[in-house]
Amino acid sequence: MKSKSNTRTSAPFITDNFLLQSEAARHLYFDYAQHMPVIDYHNHLSPGDIAADTIFQNLTQVWLNGDHYKWRAMRANGVPEAYCTGDKPDVEKFEKWAATVPATIRNPLFHWTHLELKRYFGIDVLLSPETAVEVYETCNACLQTPEYSVRNLLRKMQVEVMCTTDDPVDTLESHQKIATDGFEIKVLPAFRPDKAMAVEDPLAFNHYVARLEQSADVAITGFNDFLDALKKRHDFFAEMGACVSDHGLEELYAEDYSDTDIQHIFAKIRAGKPLGVLEIRQFKSAMLVYFGIWDWEKNWTQQFHLGALRNNNSRMTARIGPDTGWDSIGDFSQARALAKFLDRLDSGNQLAKTILYNVNPSDNALFATMIGNFNDGSLAGKIQWGSGWWFMDQKDGMESQINTLSNMGLLSRFVGMLTDSRSFLSFPRHEYFRRILCNMIGRDMENGELPRDYPWMGGIVQDICYNNARAYFNF
Repeated sequence: MKSKSNTRTSAPFITDNFLLQSEAARHLYFDYAQHMPVIDYHNHLSPGDIAADTIFQNLTQVWLNGDHYKWRAMRANGVPEAYCTGDKPDVEKFEKWAATVPATIRNPLFHWTHLELKRYFGIDVLLSPETAVEVYETCNACLQTPEYSVRNLLRKMQVEVMCTTDDPVDTLESHQKIATDGFEIKVLPAFRPDKAMAVEDPLAFNHYVARLEQSADVAITGFNDFLDALKKRHDFFAEMGACVSDHGLEELYAEDYSDTDIQHIFAKIRAGKPLGVLEIRQFKSAMLVYFGIWDWEKNWTQQFHLGALRNNNSRMTARIGPDTGWDSIGDFSQARALAKFLDRLDSGNQLAKTILYNVNPSDNALFATMIGNFNDGSLAGKIQWGSGWWFMDQKDGMESQINTLSNMGLLSRFVGMLTDSRSFLSFPRHEYFRRILCNMIGRDMENGELPRDYPWMGGIVQDICYNNARAYFNF
């Protein structure tokens, strides 16, 4: 689908040299980065859709459903909720998105949108109200063919390994089917036990414990039973190929506690009684240590996504639920508890490989220097500062993360990009990251700040894009 006269530009927007502003950048990207496979070690994609090899009926289903990035932009553009998460027809939802896209200039959504249309569907026109029908019909015609099934979408983007995000009580039956089918792309579960720590609400927590009892086939009458059930699920995840865990927390918890304290706290909440603030923090602190030790025992990698202030709009969260776009950057104090938590595990030589992600850019230098405190020489880049996450997952955020890591750590040992996405059309974000990385290193080469040695610099680019992650996670 090529540009037409009724669009805002007659030339393609996503050109071969998109974001590559020097000859050195282009050399690095096209000769070293472009064809490297993709390892996506953290996302929120549905393993059920991969197991079923789902064929989406239209572009709204695969592109807009579940994408709170787009919903936030649409709301900011005056689009009623019925066209975001409501029951309006899919075609009308897409039309509202198409009308929003021209307003997203300088937002990463503008780049992502057109990069995804180009890479998956070969579409060069800018999405707008004038092009909406043509884009929608063209994409729908593709999506309704076997060549655009979920598994083929992954193949199209050269995905080699991907890790979904799964609760301990999940059956992992979809992962079992994917493995049984012999799908050549590794689709591995990741252990995310945050609900097993969510003791702020006794009713919700006890409901979760009941689900855990059923999943682990363990009667939970005390805290030790609770640990046994979770450990049993952790072991099962390992049997299913898991090698990473993940937490989405406001901050790390590192309160002092005793075993007696935790036993008492667990008994109290099981009786349906609310906990005090210190008790909540002590329980979370204890659980994080147990999870961290289990990860270390299995040589897993533990990931901590820190700093988001979630579900701020109580009215809309009550109406349509969490993870629907009512979150923001938080201003939590991170350093002291983070250092204490990592030191608590390291002091017993039980600190697993760890990746830390911050969502508040003011914490960049903090995280970049924190990882250096616990790199012990046992593994290159054992403690990692993860790529720009969530609100930082854009050009400026990636450049800031790369610059700060370069100044205060070893960029060459970085394990690179991930999508953190709920859309099967999100994998060009790896290309976006690679172009930004090559542009930055290429600029330094052009400026004489790095040697004009392409095999050397190109090898480092390939390491960051793929090789480091493959070795780090033992894929």
